Amino acid sequence: MISETALLESPALRGSVLDRTDVLDRVKALSLLPDGMHVTTAMVAAYFQVTAEAVRQLAKRHREELEASGMHVLRGADLRQFESDNMSRSLASYPQARRSLTVYSRRAVLNIAMLLRDSETARQVRVYLLDMEYLARTQPVENPVPTDTSALDARIDQRITHILGKTVVPMFNALIETSSDHRRELIALRTGVQRIEKRLRQHHSRLQRLEGPREDRPLAGVMAAMDAMNGREFEEHVAALLRRDGCTHVTVRGGGRDRGVDITAVTADGRTIVVQCKRFAPHLSITSPEIQKFIGAAKVLHSSDIALFVATCPFTRDAQNIAAESGITAVHRGLLEEWSAGAPLTVLH
Repeated sequence: MISETALLESPALRGSVLDRTDVLDRVKALSLLPDGMHVTTAMVAAYFQVTAEAVRQLAKRHREELEASGMHVLRGADLRQFESDNMSRSLASYPQARRSLTVYSRRAVLNIAMLLRDSETARQVRVYLLDMEYLARTQPVENPVPTDTSALDARIDQRITHILGKTVVPMFNALIETSSDHRRELIALRTGVQRIEKRLRQHHSRLQRLEGPREDRPLAGVMAAMDAMNGREFEEHVAALLRRDGCTHVTVRGGGRDRGVDITAVTADGRTIVVQCKRFAPHLSITSPEIQKFIGAAKVLHSSDIALFVATCPFTRDAQNIAAESGITAVHRGLLEEWSAGAPLTVLH
């Protein structure tokens, strides 16, 4: 079984669990920049409750490993483009005229959690990873551990409940039977353990109700899967939805020569489509200047019949009004969830 010390000391073992970035949010919410994929040094430090200098020194000592996990140092044109795309919409304030900016992907943040020794948050991340590894190794081969994180949480709840009910409570019962001096304290402790066991059972039942499919709600996990995508993967996902709904000549353009659109396509009845895709964090919003910029690309440069602005976040009221007045279909987070779960997008039919 992998130990915490082994994680701290072995790059190979750290690399073997880097895909489990969901552990970060299980321990503590990780705030991301507006691109939904990166954090700054200051944000990493805030997450782990250490100084920014501690993170910088760690990155310096383990630069090669962290760069392989997704740490980047942006300079020059790359830095200006990144700040233009992200910093102006971030809730934090950033100094002007910086020469470089180090950004970390979620994998890199998880990598840091396996390197930081003097952080309680990092220690909790390592403990959670070890719990996951233990379950993976102890589960029988004919019934493998589910990769679904909600199922993993349920299994952990069930395991703790089983230990409390089958081991800890009977132990207290035996102690109470044989002890006279501390009987009252033991009974109080047993009551506390039974209360925890009851709450875990209630939590497990509540998770099953919340995460189960309902007729009035798309299947759970649809948006979680999109939130885990990078920008290109999200564009490919939207392109797949267009093909599913009968569109042809679907092309993911992207890059610096996309002339303001990410996807072009043709509907089944021959109308041209252009699509702008924005994979932002759910707490952000698409604003009116972004819609206005897309109007020029969609209507002037491409002369499209249908223009879709697809985003993983809401639109401001002004942005919605401008989109409606200009013939832009605003596919906000809720509508995107329904579309991804199987509902047709009306404008395409």
